[in-house]
Amino acid sequence: MADGTLKVGTITNSAGSGNIAIGSGVTLLSSTPAFEAVMSADVTFSRDTVTKINFNTEVFDTNSAYDNSTNYRFTVPSGNAGKYYTYLTLGLKTGASSNFEYAGIYLYKNGSVERVVWIDLRAGDGRDIPLNLTTTLDLSVGDYLEPYAYVMTSSGDPTIMAVRGSTKLSVFGAYRIGA
Repeated sequence: MADGTLKVGTITNSAGSGNIAIGSGVTLLSSTPAFEAVMSADVTFSRDTVTKINFNTEVFDTNSAYDNSTNYRFTVPSGNAGKYYTYLTLGLKTGASSNFEYAGIYLYKNGSVERVVWIDLRAGDGRDIPLNLTTTLDLSVGDYLEPYAYVMTSSGDPTIMAVRGSTKLSVFGAYRIGA
């Protein structure tokens, strides 16, 4: 162990089998809790209005911390405060190429805007636009995250696309990366 890296193939206790005790002060890192959720279908919502996006289908949820049926939010479970990598991708579309003006996706923390990504398309045409928000947040037990969107169009209501073909376009997820 010259450079601080220990590489082993098998670890056993002194009896050759059984459990190994991990001493105090040793931290075992894991990327949990973790969740990812998608939408089961496209969602059309009112233009020029900040709207909560209900990701209603869990891809995975290691700690049952994502509510996919009532509040559509991730809540940090007991004992899992720390830094979280969070991602939100929305496939946004309007009915015609020249309808898009502005679009934004928001990540709310405990009911308030924590992060936002915007695009301004008034100088050019746009019809289908993917927006991506990734961030690292320091979260405490009980903190909750929710996804929102806003689209300003010249006419018609925008749609968040769930899939195109077999590819999921809109995804919301997070996982713990450390204490």
